[in-house]
Amino acid sequence: MAEEKNFFQVWAEEAPGTSKAFFDMAGALMGAGGLDEKTWQLIYIGIQASRSFVDSVCGHTAFAKKAGATREEVRDAILISLMVSGIQGVSTCLIKALEAYDNAEG
Repeated sequence: MAEEKNFFQVWAEEAPGTSKAFFDMAGALMGAGGLDEKTWQLIYIGIQASRSFVDSVCGHTAFAKKAGATREEVRDAILISLMVSGIQGVSTCLIKALEAYDNAEG
């Protein structure tokens, strides 16, 4: 059975120019220098949680942990989405993100 490709893999294969442009832009935003990596990841987690984007929250939780974020900081980045979008982001993302944190390398 073949491994299922994720969205980013398909995008890179089907439209490599736009995929590269997106990641170049993301890299430029991350490297702009105003925020350290941990803070950037925590803000991004909060934004994505407010949109209920579970996969993104979980993926960036691993990046945040690698950048030195604590489990409590990830939790609070998700909980702050209550102020923006209500319970939806917390209910869809909190458990999965904490599981992702616990399973991520640090």
